[in-house]
Amino acid sequence: MTLPQIALIALAIGVLIGVGLSLLIVWAYRARAKVELETSTIVPDGMTDVLDSMDDAACVVDSSGLVLAGSHAATRFGIEVGATLENPELRQLVRSVRAVGGTKTETLRITRGGLSLDPRLVSARASVIGARMALVIIRDITEQERLDQMRRDFVANTSHELKTPVGAVSLLAEAIESAADDPAQVRIFAARISAEAGRLGQLTGRIMSLSRLQADDGLTDVDPVSIDEVIAASIEAHVVQADSAGVDLTRGGDRGAWVRGDAQILIEAIGNLVANAIVYSPRGSRVGVGVKADGGVVEIAVSDQGIGISESDRERIFERFYRADEARSRRTGGTGLGLSIVKHATQRHGGEVRLWSRPGRGSTFTVRLPQIDAPPIEDTGKKRKKKRARKAEKSAGARVRKGEKA
Repeated sequence: MTLPQIALIALAIGVLIGVGLSLLIVWAYRARAKVELETSTIVPDGMTDVLDSMDDAACVVDSSGLVLAGSHAATRFGIEVGATLENPELRQLVRSVRAVGGTKTETLRITRGGLSLDPRLVSARASVIGARMALVIIRDITEQERLDQMRRDFVANTSHELKTPVGAVSLLAEAIESAADDPAQVRIFAARISAEAGRLGQLTGRIMSLSRLQADDGLTDVDPVSIDEVIAASIEAHVVQADSAGVDLTRGGDRGAWVRGDAQILIEAIGNLVANAIVYSPRGSRVGVGVKADGGVVEIAVSDQGIGISESDRERIFERFYRADEARSRRTGGTGLGLSIVKHATQRHGGEVRLWSRPGRGSTFTVRLPQIDAPPIEDTGKKRKKKRARKAEKSAGARVRKGEKA
């Protein structure tokens, strides 16, 4: 073998060895990177920023359950960065998703902030984002559950309340038919049917009012409202009721207060308080309506000297169809919706309603609303003209519809 041939063979062997060593080094680097990736607990770039911008509770945990990063809302469930994920349901969810990979969602009832008395219904979703890490997103759906339950209760309660007057009307109609030959009995039964029909109309009207107040859209007719006019209209609408019950209606307090909102809704709300105060007051007592404007807040207090409200009933008094005195409310034709309307009407106007009561001494309901400055006189006149025009248009439209039906 000649010397050039030996040199070529040696060069070829050197190239092969060099390429082999290079491949070995590249493989070693890749293997090390893979091992580092599998054992790394470093949160991927940008993940922390994403978590910071989230409204839901979310966190990144490693295989041991250690929280590596979290959103601000995660602290509400006791999830802290650098601490172990304590909730057993969430840890089991992470373990199950790590075992099968991908994403898994479960509905859980967990405690919030470590308080066992504050369980929350959540939709928890876990996703694998690395060999050792998982992303957990927790969405609190407690309020949604409460609203769904409230809707179901509302339908059930409404159906139950409507059964009474509807059943009474049906029975009275049968009684009239059987007493067709007795004019005196027919007149008695007809009067009772009229009373039940009035009660049914009042109930359906209040259900519609409450439904409008609980709608997602806000107030549609918002103007400066004179509290003096609201009080005057509320009292005037219940003068006959007060006279029949032997109750004295009085008005006192500050004058000239204004708020922003819907005058008709406020008149109905205060009117409900006045009506309740009259119903639960003994003959010869007094119902007072007072106004106080101070510190940017208008307080409208309706006080009575009636039977009062027990402490056990005060927490539920604003619930729909709840009656503290079931027998009296039934006897006087109450619907159990008045105070619920007061609560939602006040909240719609950015205010709140407070209750003070003592059994045997009476009750005071106080509606607190944000105060505004009194509008110029010319603006007030324009507002009234616009309202009158809107009422006239509605009245004309109603007449046209009636003509079309006729």
